[in-house]
Amino acid sequence: MEALVLTAWRWCEIAWPHLLATSLLAMNIYASAHAILTKRDNRSTIGWVGLIWLSPGIGVIAYTLLGVNRIRSRASQLRSGRLRIAHEMIGSVPSSDRLREAIGPDHVPLRSLSVLVERITERPIVDGNSLDPLCGGDEAYPRMLAAIEGATRSVGLSSYIFDNDRTGKMFASALSFATKRGVDVRVLIDGIGASYTFPSIVGLLDRGGVRVERFLPTTVPFYFPYANLRNHRKILVVDGSIGFTGGLNIRDGCWLSHSPQHPIRDMHFEVRGPVVAQLLEVFMEDWAFASGQAFSWVPPASVQSDQAGAANVDRWKPSIEPAGSLLARGIRYGPDDSDMGRMKLVLVGALAAAQTTVRIMSPYFLPDDALCQALDVAAMRGVHVDIVIPEHSNLELVGWASAAMLWQVLGRGCNVWMSPLPFDHSKLMVVDGAWALLGSGNWDERSMRLNFEFNVEAYDRTLAGQLDNHIVQVISRSRRKTLAEVDARSLPVRLRDGVARLFSPYM
Repeated sequence: MEALVLTAWRWCEIAWPHLLATSLLAMNIYASAHAILTKRDNRSTIGWVGLIWLSPGIGVIAYTLLGVNRIRSRASQLRSGRLRIAHEMIGSVPSSDRLREAIGPDHVPLRSLSVLVERITERPIVDGNSLDPLCGGDEAYPRMLAAIEGATRSVGLSSYIFDNDRTGKMFASALSFATKRGVDVRVLIDGIGASYTFPSIVGLLDRGGVRVERFLPTTVPFYFPYANLRNHRKILVVDGSIGFTGGLNIRDGCWLSHSPQHPIRDMHFEVRGPVVAQLLEVFMEDWAFASGQAFSWVPPASVQSDQAGAANVDRWKPSIEPAGSLLARGIRYGPDDSDMGRMKLVLVGALAAAQTTVRIMSPYFLPDDALCQALDVAAMRGVHVDIVIPEHSNLELVGWASAAMLWQVLGRGCNVWMSPLPFDHSKLMVVDGAWALLGSGNWDERSMRLNFEFNVEAYDRTLAGQLDNHIVQVISRSRRKTLAEVDARSLPVRLRDGVARLFSPYM
C-alpha cells in the first residue's frame, strides 16, 4: 500500500506541471476566442489577447473580471422574454408629401436622418404633436400636478429619483387622491433613485394606496450615483393623452422658488398628440418588467366579452388624436439593445446631417472617441458647434474625467462653454435650428450603454428655434473654455483628471 501511495505521489510530482500548463493553455485559448468573438474594437481585442498570452493565468483572471461585458449580459437576461409593446400608429404616420412639407425635399440631410432613426428604433415618426418646453420644476411641477389632479382614467409615472421631501410629498398626495377617485395609478421608481432620501417615498406612496414598484431594487448603499443598470427614464402619462418627459427628477432641488439648499436647473416638456403613445409604450414595458404584471392593452378574445376587464384595459388605451403640427418620435435605448449603440448612431447621424449649427447641453459630457470624431468632423466642415456643460459638476469624478478629454473637441474647432451655478441638468441638442433632441440621456457611456433611457426627436423649426435660443441665452452667461486653459492644468491636476477618465466608461 505504501508503495502504491509513493508511486501515485511521484506521478503527481511529474504530471502536475504538465496539467497546469495544459489548463493554462486551455484557459488562454478560451479567453482569447471569447475576446475575438465579442470585442468589436480591434485595439481592445489586441490588448486583451496580448495580456492573456503574455501574462498566463493573470491575464485570464483580469479578462474575466474586467473584460467580459456583464452589463449587456445581465441586462439581456433580465429583459429576456419581455414583449415589446407597439401601439398602432398608422393613422398618424405622415405621408411623403407631408414629410417634404415639414422637413424638406427627399435629398436634404434631415430627411436622411429621419430614415436613419426609423431604422435604428423600428418606430415610426408621427405627426400631429405638440411639445411645450418647461423650465425646471417651477414650470413643470405645477403642470404635472394639475394633470394628475385632472386624471379620470390612468396615471403612469416613472422617475429615476423621487425624493421624500416637500415636492415629493406634493406628488405623493396628488397620486393618492387620484387613486381614491378610482384612477388607475402606477408609479415606477428606480431602485437606487428611491433611496436618495430616507425614509424612501415608497412607503408614503404605499400607505396612500398607490401601486408602486421599484426598478431593480438593490442592496447597494443608499447613495451610489455610479450604479449601473438603472432606469434613468422620466415619463409621466395621464389618461393616455398628456405626457411629460425630459431630464427632470422629482425633488425639491429642482423647484427653485422653494429656495432649495442645492438648486438644480433643468428642462422638461409637456407632450400631446400621438407621440404620447410611444411614451406610454415604454412605461408599460418597464412596469411589466418591474412588477411582473403585463398590461393587456389589446385584450385577448377570452377577455373581450368581460365588460369589467375591457373597461380596465381601456384605462390605458392611448389617444392618437392630433394636438399640434409637430413631427416627433420616441427613442428608447439601454443596455438590452442588441447592438449597444442605438443612441450613438442617432447622434452621429445628427452630426453628419448638420449644415450650419449644432448646439448641445449636457450635465455630464464624456463622449467616446467615435462621438468626439463626429463632433470634430462637423466643426471642420464649417458647422458651428457649441457644447454647454456645467462649470461645477455635482459629481466631481465626472467633472475631472470630462476635463481630461475636452482637448479632443477643443483642438478641432468646437466651442465649449461652462455654465454658472446653479448646476444645469438640462439635456438638449439642436441641429440647424430645425431638429431637436430632448429627454433623459446624457453624453456619457452610462447613458449610452449602461442605463435605460428615453429621448424624443422632433422635426419642427418653431420648437427647435425656442431651444436654440434657450441655449444661446445660457451661453451668454457662461464662460468659454479654451484649449490653452486645458493644456495649462498643473501636473497633479492632469494626473487626477487622467485617472478619473480611466473610469469614464462606468461613470
